[in-house]
Amino acid sequence: MSQDPLVIFTPSGKRGRFPAGTPVLTAARQLGVDLDSVCGGRGICSKCQITPSYGEFPKHGVTVQGGALSEWNKVEERYDRVRGLKSGRRLGCQAQVLSDVVIDVPPESQVHRQVVRKAVTQRDITMDPATRLYLVDVQEPDMHEPSGDFQRLGEALRTEWGIERISAPLPVMSRLQPALRKGKWQVTVALHKGHRDDHHRVLDIWPGFHEGRLYGLAVDVGSTTIAAHLTDLVTGEVTASAGVMNPQIRFGEDLMSRVSYSMMNPGGAAEMTRAVREALDRLAAEIAAEAGIEARDIVEAVFVCNPVMHHLLLGIDPVELGQAPFALATSESVSLDAAELDLTHLNPAARAFILPCIAGHVGADAAAVALSEAPEQSEDLVLIVDVGTNAEILLGDRRRVLACSSPTGPAFEGAQISSGQRAAPGAIERVEIDPATKEPRFRVIGSDLWSDEDGFAAATATTGITGICGSGIIEAVAEMRMAGLVDDRGLIGSAEQTGTARSEAQGRTHAYLIHDGIADGGPRILVTQGDIRAIQLAKSALYAGARLLMDEIGVDEVDRVVLAGAFGAHISPKHAMVLGMIPDVPLDRVTSAGNAAGTGARIALCSVAARAAVEKTVRAIHKVETAIEPRFQEHFVAANALPHATAPFPNLRGVVTLPDVRFNTGGGEGDRPRRRRARD
Repeated sequence: MSQDPLVIFTPSGKRGRFPAGTPVLTAARQLGVDLDSVCGGRGICSKCQITPSYGEFPKHGVTVQGGALSEWNKVEERYDRVRGLKSGRRLGCQAQVLSDVVIDVPPESQVHRQVVRKAVTQRDITMDPATRLYLVDVQEPDMHEPSGDFQRLGEALRTEWGIERISAPLPVMSRLQPALRKGKWQVTVALHKGHRDDHHRVLDIWPGFHEGRLYGLAVDVGSTTIAAHLTDLVTGEVTASAGVMNPQIRFGEDLMSRVSYSMMNPGGAAEMTRAVREALDRLAAEIAAEAGIEARDIVEAVFVCNPVMHHLLLGIDPVELGQAPFALATSESVSLDAAELDLTHLNPAARAFILPCIAGHVGADAAAVALSEAPEQSEDLVLIVDVGTNAEILLGDRRRVLACSSPTGPAFEGAQISSGQRAAPGAIERVEIDPATKEPRFRVIGSDLWSDEDGFAAATATTGITGICGSGIIEAVAEMRMAGLVDDRGLIGSAEQTGTARSEAQGRTHAYLIHDGIADGGPRILVTQGDIRAIQLAKSALYAGARLLMDEIGVDEVDRVVLAGAFGAHISPKHAMVLGMIPDVPLDRVTSAGNAAGTGARIALCSVAARAAVEKTVRAIHKVETAIEPRFQEHFVAANALPHATAPFPNLRGVVTLPDVRFNTGGGEGDRPRRRRARD
């Protein structure tokens, strides 16, 4: 008997089977997917626009054929004729599911916009920008001294500013003569200088004295999210920040899924390149509008990204990164015209700089973290963990710095979790469980109140309680361990074993109920055994990577831990330690660096010297390849326990009591928790 078509929505990751002929909007509503619609499905409002994706998706286990959705109907044709639909878009209320399909819900079609948790971190930066403004007085032309206006501009810059060599793209050159004459032979020029030579490029020119500001974009292109910070190139101040979900999620949530998509679908790499460049261009337009500046004022962009994102941004097929020896097309920094990246909402002559990659699985984002946190200058041994869909890990001090990447997957981002969702208003982000009553309380994004506080229902009436994001699931699992609802192997106990009806049977396993929203038309939000397993796999990969670096240096302890990225900013050290995500250290020696990759991008944007310094730093970092290191699997298996099968975690146990319970998967009368002998 054939199954109904499988519908998979991205970026939420929600999926379900529906009879052929089901409208996409109907499927989205039944799954709780955040897809807007205000016209009742009549094809008038256009709020429910979606983008179907076709090809092979090994990560999702589906192949999407060309006829997965119904043909365009008259409603869509009329709407496209009158108002226009972007290429590849459909109206979710009109398109019907005919076979297995992967459907992306773009940001503008989501009711609750995603919260991109990569806020700017304040940092004192010595300003040495690559692009500066110069006011010069140019000698008027003389019939007895024949030379071009551009040559006399060069001479003026040499005489007044000591600048020896300049060049200009043709569109800028064409504006030179009008500007000189309007400014009565005085002009302001924006000059860009690379970090490798003394050559200057003229990016723009204005008649007379130009009082405007120059701006640059520092952009962190992550696997899941893209964050950009508009930065004043004179003061270093961040004027505006914005973020979007990386639209490549629809091709695969993790990096290897995207490499597989490229391998298995002709033109797949170009498709992913186009998607991320379009997102970056829209982001540049939005951030300029928010700051109230012209696109012409943005003269530079600096990008940091992992190796797969690096290659796809540059339009390079990442196929070689999917197989040993994981060869990069280039490991050095890349300087090019922003127009080569199809970025149209910047100055037409704007320049782009991409930081160097450390190795095939350790990219420019890790280089940016190294630039921001400077482990090579640390007196004590510091472990820096930047967690996303792929974790970059640095360990070192003044003597030596090592790096590796670890395939944590998207569970920390809320994906692959039964009630999981991206960080958006309505998502549970904080959880506490009373160890005596086993009752939970929680906070959701968009409200500062806890669920047991007066006014919580009113405060969340607009957003509802829609699911649980990455920080929420991490805290939930850690709290369940501390409350005795989960044993050290990650097994959830039954209601009889745990003493709470919130432990619900699900076949041979159990789940813990955090919130039941059925009465209010919302979802039941549970932590299932599968959710625990997903978190265990992710945290084990993270710990194993860190442990490998410690083995390489020959230590069993580190002096301090720095948590970077959205994870570092939103997860307490205690919860991270209870899960065993990081090695045991005193909790006061675990600090957050915020979005360190984004901070590194800003430092490189504001300082030419920093660009040269990071290239030198990257060359000195020793790379450890987890994919071929046999000890990785050993560490991974031991790290599956909560917090760890063999490591004693004395600092953690000095501040937290972890119940010594043991459950099995049967859940019968004989499955009572039992005391175990203490380890020798």
